Amino acid sequence: MILKMFNFQIRTADFSDVPVLRRFEQGVIFAERPFDDMIKPDPVHYYDIEEMIRAEHIELVVAELDGELIGSGYARIEKSRHYMKHPVHAYLGFMYVDTAHRGKGVNGKIIAALKEWAFLQKVTELRLDVYDQNLPAIRAYEKVGFSKYLVNMRMGFGE
Repeated sequence: MILKMFNFQIRTADFSDVPVLRRFEQGVIFAERPFDDMIKPDPVHYYDIEEMIRAEHIELVVAELDGELIGSGYARIEKSRHYMKHPVHAYLGFMYVDTAHRGKGVNGKIIAALKEWAFLQKVTELRLDVYDQNLPAIRAYEKVGFSKYLVNMRMGFGE
């Protein structure tokens, strides 16, 4: 059996990456629609990508292979609730890997880079949200060390 290995790099996103990041954003929205009927009809955007690139409290990274972007993710430093042991935490989001490159460790490398950045900012807690029915994503996050913590519940009425 021959395993084809590939080398990709993780780097901080820059403004030249914005067009591809907008495509990745639509990939995230497409993947989440089946789990959330509250997402507005297209056109819809989750992120202010340019602001994420500029902001000092956000690290937006991309995975790149042979000059092509294949994944993304960000860590955003947020203030924790006043009763928590840690004053701040890093919230992870915009976790996306191109379908042709899933299952190759790209997501794990993105998370490792964001974890390292958070540690350098003296942040010791990472958090993220994932839909409870998105079992592949839950398994991927558990694989790199995340565990379920809270259940976020909602109730719509009068809609």
